[in-house]
This record gives sequence, structure tokens and C-alpha cells, in this order.
Amino acid sequence: MTTSPPQFLLHPSVNAPGEGIWFATPAGFTDLPLEALVAPLGAPEAKTSAEALSYLLASAPDEMIRQRFIAQLATAQRMFHALQAEGTVHCSLGLHRDDTGDGDGGALLSLFTITWVGIARSPRGATAARAVATAERHTHVEYAELPCGPATFSETVRTATGESGLPQDPLLQIHAHLPHPDGASLALLTLSTTAVAHREHYRAFLRHIANLVSFESPFGPVSEDEGSRRT
Repeated sequence: MTTSPPQFLLHPSVNAPGEGIWFATPAGFTDLPLEALVAPLGAPEAKTSAEALSYLLASAPDEMIRQRFIAQLATAQRMFHALQAEGTVHCSLGLHRDDTGDGDGGALLSLFTITWVGIARSPRGATAARAVATAERHTHVEYAELPCGPATFSETVRTATGESGLPQDPLLQIHAHLPHPDGASLALLTLSTTAVAHREHYRAFLRHIANLVSFESPFGPVSEDEGSRRT
């Protein structure tokens, strides 16, 4: 018996002008509209975001929960503004169930980001090594050759300062440093979570994402006649 090759429907964004990086995230990650979340008042993106949030606020069961959500949203917006100022171009929220043997079945949250970092021109292997050689408090450092080129992985555990207004829980951040072929920039992939005890699982998540990264479109140009369907 023969089986037809699988058909995949690609999102139109794969052929849209982007940030020079292609990637995929595992199940459980949802893209966050970064531009809308940090848009100034009066901008079309801010209006769209406000309309979506108004329905969410209206669904709150009582005023106390509504006010708590507004406060949490304000904290998140401060964080997103800080991320964008540092060159972050993508955010995804990860939501997974803790189904490990010693887990309680609750929800595990994480945040995946991609940030462009300007660098001095040098060979890509040297850039990948230098990215962690001068970094403070980075542990579990590993060099790897990925399909997109050389990379280094590292980890940090940080706690926000009281002045930041952010939660004081220890935050595990797993990093992948991927030098771009242009020699002048580096893509920093970071997976952050307060579920520090599950670091092995989040290491696997980030390694999976990094292995799928490409700095050239893996699909090639798509004509209007072809649409977005590929085999």
C-alpha cells in the first residue's frame, strides 16, 4: 500500500518581509503581538489591543479579579517595553501541563523571545564562543554545530530587583546564541520560566527550536498560483 506525501499549509507570514530569521515553536507556545502590546496610545495597534482586552476584562467574575488582572497587565507591559528596547523582535507564551511523575498537573508558564544583538565582525564560531565567554553567571555552557551554523547554549537563574516591580521568584533563563551569517549580528533565543525544577524539559524545548532556525527562507519564493501549500 502506498501513502501520499503529507500536505502542509504554510502561514502566509513565511513569505512576508521579516526579521531575517525563520523558526518554529513546539506545541503549547502562542505568539504574542509585541507591537500591539507596546504601541503608544492612539496608535491603531493600541486600539486593537484595547478592544481585545476590553472583552477579557468584561468577562471577569468580579471587580477584585478585574483589578488584579489590570495590575498584572501593567507589569507585563513594562516588561515588554524593556524587551523591545533591548532589540527583542518576537515573544511567545508557553503554557504546558506539569505531567511529570512528581508534578501536580498544574500549568507551567514560560516566555520565549528572540532578540537581535549587534556585534563586532568576526568568524561565526568565534562570535558564538565569545557570547558566553564574557557573560556573567552563565552556567551549563555548551558549544554546538546546528543546521543554521555554530551556536552556544547557556543558562542563568536571576531574581528581579524590588525596584523593577516584577515578581521576586527565581527566573530560569536558557539561552541559545546564534551568530548571523552577515557577521554583524547575533540572534539571542531565550526561554524564561519560574519552573526552575523543570530545567531539563526547557533545555530540550530550546534545543528543538534552535535546531529549526534558518537565516534563509527554507521555503523559497512562492508564486501566487502556488499559494501557500507545500508537500
